[in-house]
Amino acid sequence: MTRQKRSITLSIDETEKAQLEQLALDFGQQWGDRPNISKLLKAIAKGELRLAANHDWDKSRIDSLTRGLNLLKDEGYWDEALTLAHLLLERSELNYPLRQELQAWVDCPGVPWRIEINRCIRQQRPFRLTYQDAANRVWHFTVRHAKIERYEDHQYLHCWCDETEGNQDIEPLHHNWTLRLDRIPDEAVISPAAGLWQPELSYLEVEFFLVGGLALGYRSKTKADIINEWQPETQRRRVVRRISNTFWFLRDVRRYGVDCLIASPADLRDRFVQELGRWMEIYGG
Repeated sequence: MTRQKRSITLSIDETEKAQLEQLALDFGQQWGDRPNISKLLKAIAKGELRLAANHDWDKSRIDSLTRGLNLLKDEGYWDEALTLAHLLLERSELNYPLRQELQAWVDCPGVPWRIEINRCIRQQRPFRLTYQDAANRVWHFTVRHAKIERYEDHQYLHCWCDETEGNQDIEPLHHNWTLRLDRIPDEAVISPAAGLWQPELSYLEVEFFLVGGLALGYRSKTKADIINEWQPETQRRRVVRRISNTFWFLRDVRRYGVDCLIASPADLRDRFVQELGRWMEIYGG
């Protein structure tokens, strides 16, 4: 004896019926070639299809998630970025240009060397890298510590390497290199290197003093400032910052002008004074 099935009656108009039939087609709930609303409802009841909240995300939420996705990509969290990209692509609220951009990235998330560099950084594995500088010279580096950082408009591989020849930074930072990612050739091959991963980049402590209104208004914007103290007797502020690259440090403090005095180390102070001297020569001083 076959079990008698219960039936229900849906009070819907023709438009709603057409919408349900379209959903049945979209989710493969058919009887032959025809959409089957009963199969659609059964699939929902059995949990084979899940109901989701209405697609009503506002633009600010989409923008926030897109910025988060870009940050994940910048930091090398590719798996997490791909997961978030797929989540966004499921939403109907995305405008067409953004959908195209996300889909293009999902289809081709990055050149192989970038994926491999991120993997080496996360697994703390030394690797060999080929690099081409602005003068089209080719360099080969053995990288033992690295992180990807953004300076102004470009992303850089900030790394500690065995090689020091050609490094123009001061001696304590000779093992540190800042390599623009867009200058690594697309066909670059990242190969494993023997030896151990360095715990961090090379660092040195720089002491400088701020005067005038800058001394009163200055606030540390980075954990790199390990000392930030007001000196009432001299009416100036003493700052000690831990740096790994003098180029970007000088680029940062140069905007402070005469309200900033670099005190130590002496070789960094001398380098800045020499730079000022070249400026004077350029301007005929």
